[in-house]
Amino acid sequence: MQSRSHTVDRDPARVRAMFERVARRYDLANHLLSGGLDFWWRHRASEIVKRWQPRRVLDLATGSGDLALTIQRKLPGTEIIGVDFSPEMLAAARRKGLAKTVVADALHLPFAEASFEAVTVAFGLRNMADWGAALKEMARVLTPGGHALILDFSLPDGFLRPIYRAYLHHLLPWVAGAVTGERAAYQYLGASIEKFPSGDAMCELLERSGFSEATAEPLTGGIVTLYCAAR
Repeated sequence: MQSRSHTVDRDPARVRAMFERVARRYDLANHLLSGGLDFWWRHRASEIVKRWQPRRVLDLATGSGDLALTIQRKLPGTEIIGVDFSPEMLAAARRKGLAKTVVADALHLPFAEASFEAVTVAFGLRNMADWGAALKEMARVLTPGGHALILDFSLPDGFLRPIYRAYLHHLLPWVAGAVTGERAAYQYLGASIEKFPSGDAMCELLERSGFSEATAEPLTGGIVTLYCAAR
């Protein structure tokens, strides 16, 4: 199988350096390579968070702030804090209007237990060095009855899978490299998606990490999956 041949180095220092190199054109690359679908994915995620009506939201691996800002527009009275370990990415988020940002590692959050009613992470958990530890830290800072939302890439089933893999491993790195000058970062993207647990496997990991009622909602034919769970 193709997925067995992909190796992924999720060393935090390497991942941080990679994101800081692409920070300047990160948003442009995302919108271009998803064909604008990333706006819809974040809209769907923000609608779910809006239903929960949290008073405080923690957005992990907030990057340039796209998900946090989408939630902020839906819930203008909610306090939203964006966390990322890349100062360059947080600077981009602040330029776009995200008022509260914290430089921190998602595996060691500088917040007390039960500090937030919702914790979100879009396209970031996959890059963390220890997925289980990150989920346990999310559970720690959530209030009882709070919710977690994870939005990330996945591999579609059926006839779409080989087509998507061809795009992911060949066309996407070439186009992204032309846009950002960092082709290696997008070769890493494809490899990281291959290794990341999805569907039932991610729901099981959530429930082993302190959550309950985990659900998976495939979007756009399964190239992205939206996970929700309760604390």
